[in-house]
Amino acid sequence: MSETFFDRFGGEQAFSTMVRGFYEAIAQDDLIRPMYPDQDLGPAQDRLRWFLEQYWGGPKTYSEQRGHPRLRMRHAQFPITPQARDQWLDHMRKAVDLIRLSPELDEELWEYLVDAAYAMVNTPGPDSGRWAR
Repeated sequence: MSETFFDRFGGEQAFSTMVRGFYEAIAQDDLIRPMYPDQDLGPAQDRLRWFLEQYWGGPKTYSEQRGHPRLRMRHAQFPITPQARDQWLDHMRKAVDLIRLSPELDEELWEYLVDAAYAMVNTPGPDSGRWAR
């Protein structure tokens, strides 16, 4: 049996550490925090962790709880500008760094996160190109 990215990444503990660090930053972000309507970011934190774990070969909790991810549809109600994308990526970069992946794993994960963040932009705005693909 081949080892999944989920396993090589560090499993549930690594994803939990990364997502927790990400949401600690989001809680303090004046641009992105308002996109989370719940007072408690815990449910959003769980959803992101479940999604990432499932995407990278871990438990299927996301699909069991929420169905198909439909990322663009689920984010369509929020005005995601290039600035919001870049701030999201800034926070995510710091969160990924918390788990100190090998360069190869880091590159694979980071490429996916940048592509996903670019795909979520749905509102025009100035584009810094800071996290260009």
